Amino acid sequence: MHEDTVRTRAFAMPLTSPAFPIGPYRFHNREYLIITYRTDPQKLRELVPEPLQVDEPLVKFEFIRMPDTTGFGDYTESGQVIPVSFRGRKGGYSHCMFLNNHPPIAGGRELWGFPKKLANPTLRTEVDTLVGTLDYGPVRVAAATMGYKHRAADLGSVKAALQKPNFLLKIIPHVDGSPRICELVEYYLEDIDLKEAWVGPASLNLWSHALAPVAELPVLEVVSATHILADLTLGLGKVAHDYLAPSEPSHRKERRHEFLG
Repeated sequence: MHEDTVRTRAFAMPLTSPAFPIGPYRFHNREYLIITYRTDPQKLRELVPEPLQVDEPLVKFEFIRMPDTTGFGDYTESGQVIPVSFRGRKGGYSHCMFLNNHPPIAGGRELWGFPKKLANPTLRTEVDTLVGTLDYGPVRVAAATMGYKHRAADLGSVKAALQKPNFLLKIIPHVDGSPRICELVEYYLEDIDLKEAWVGPASLNLWSHALAPVAELPVLEVVSATHILADLTLGLGKVAHDYLAPSEPSHRKERRHEFLG
């Protein structure tokens, strides 16, 4: 295979049978259960990387059912998104994500830097209750319930929330194990067709797990719950901050170290 062929075809691994196709990635009938809860502010500050800032001690625990996605197929996802601000703009930082489908795990990590791991989340309706669960192997680590379509939500405010910037910490190591890429990535949901949005009573329980540490951000109080159905496109990202870029000239660092010493 000629070098030019390698360069032309090299958009994902493995070269001869990529784990995911080239986008765009359109989601049809994407269903969310989002439970916003209050947590320990000190633990939030320890987990959210600068230059992102935490304004309130809130976490959004999300269960997302995606039955029809171009390139990725049918899967379900769950995880924690932390409301943050970046240079005066409010958005969300994806702290952890768990899903049951390899292509979006590979594509999400390699393209954007989504913190995705393999697990078994579910989102379903049980009689009059919307139920979300997350199992890591045989162990239950999260369970949420919400009253099914109790009150219609304001579609304008829900859509505005979906349009806010989203932030990810993308890490790709060098072959020697050192960081090759360490970036804060910013992306948006695009071409949103919001079909339904509902609010209602809800509960959320989290349990400790060594490799799925969602309970590190404990539930102190459930603030709100939203149930959403929408079509949308997952936009590609841009680098908002490069952690490996020199932050200041070397001579300034030396003078600063002399002063501190």
